[in-house]
Amino acid sequence: MSESAAVSQHAPVRVCAAGDLADGGAGVRVNATYAGGPAVVFFVRFGGEAYGYLNRCAHVPMELDWVEGQFFESSGLYLMCATHGAIYQPETGKCVGGPCRGGRLRAVRVEERDTPEGRAVFWLPDHDLLPTPN
Repeated sequence: MSESAAVSQHAPVRVCAAGDLADGGAGVRVNATYAGGPAVVFFVRFGGEAYGYLNRCAHVPMELDWVEGQFFESSGLYLMCATHGAIYQPETGKCVGGPCRGGRLRAVRVEERDTPEGRAVFWLPDHDLLPTPN
């Protein structure tokens, strides 16, 4: 099965209103299932674009946020693992400093769409990273 076919089998998940994500500001967390186990994905805005990642450091699989929803370090330019100090580019998820230099966060597909309620951020789940069933 192609990747696009796998993605299309899962309904998009509305994450938040587009205005809820400020550049370099707080992110939004969503419960998920990754490879059959519990996980969290998060969504942030950087450079005017929304990005999403599995909330696991590339060094050791621990959540990044130091306070729930706080993924950026103090300058608002990089995502940071609160436990290990790994620094990631928000637009690529690539680790550019710390113990996992060269590693990468697991990205999730994100799309912004106009809805009757206004512009919103959506997560487009794939075959192994899915929203938690209700």
